[in-house]
Amino acid sequence: MGCSFSGLNALYDAVNGGGDVWINENRFRIVRQLGEGGFAYVFLVKEVISDPSNPGVSKKFKDSSHISDDGTYAMKKVLIQNSEQLELVKEEIRVSSLFTHPNLLPLLDHAIIAVKAGPDQSWKHEAYLLFPVHLDGTLLDNTTAMKAKKEFFSTSDVLQIFRQLCAGLKHMHSFDPPYAHNDVKPGNVLLTHSKEQAPLAVLMDFGSTRPARKQIHSRQEALQLQEWAAEHVSAPFRAPELWDCPSQCDIDERTDIWSLGCTLYAIMYGVSPFEYALGESGGSLQLAIVNAQIKWPAGPKPPYPEALHQFVTWMLQPQGTVRPRIDDIIIHVDKLISKFSH
Repeated sequence: MGCSFSGLNALYDAVNGGGDVWINENRFRIVRQLGEGGFAYVFLVKEVISDPSNPGVSKKFKDSSHISDDGTYAMKKVLIQNSEQLELVKEEIRVSSLFTHPNLLPLLDHAIIAVKAGPDQSWKHEAYLLFPVHLDGTLLDNTTAMKAKKEFFSTSDVLQIFRQLCAGLKHMHSFDPPYAHNDVKPGNVLLTHSKEQAPLAVLMDFGSTRPARKQIHSRQEALQLQEWAAEHVSAPFRAPELWDCPSQCDIDERTDIWSLGCTLYAIMYGVSPFEYALGESGGSLQLAIVNAQIKWPAGPKPPYPEALHQFVTWMLQPQGTVRPRIDDIIIHVDKLISKFSH
């Protein structure tokens, strides 16, 4: 977690147009910006290795498959404004470091450094997080581009992408106590296309990930949870119990199953099943979600099998306590894969 002075010096290089950033003892050149949101920026970076005998950042990796063939990585830079944000970033780093699974984006290295914008200004922090790069973009990018061309994933690809997300979530839900991702949605799924098989799908962004199980004992606790969810869980993918939490209830990792059901729908149709409510005058997203009012659009020709629609509906049960768990989902998706994959 500590501040590295090489990082501090290099930061000024970058600010002064040097374009290089150090993460601990390894140096990276910024190639281009890939995206931004809130106080975070994501860059494509290339490792600069001056000494060929030095393996560079890859010597830190738990899994050699994460080593980049061409030295390129994705680097997330987070501008930290206050101590609360600093704690959130430290928690994201801590939680990301717990998971090792091929369908969860691994954090390869990180540094948090203190910076002073000017002589009379207080110290602020910046975090640098290094990840493998997936240049084919997110599931959201892909479905948006496909929708514009009236293209759809095949039934087989829909199921294979979904199966990988289930595998990543199972890893998180299998911890003791289990972790909930809390923001499963197409914008947090990275895809990598290949000619021979379905795309590789990797779940990313553990900024909202928390221990999944909470006992709610009072109205105040219920409201606190709703407030937290409003800030951290994307509305069209947020489970009913996070919109309208009873004063006495148990919340568990099945909030993710709701989001997963919405995401399966989005792999097919490009949006959450409840997004239509945002476009209706007098329509309410919250009402549509708590009543599980799903609208099925016209799909590809031939359309998806009815079994996929039933699968989505099974996951989108408004009562969290009767919603299936990830192991049930995996058994079911494997049956569908053997039935519909050619």
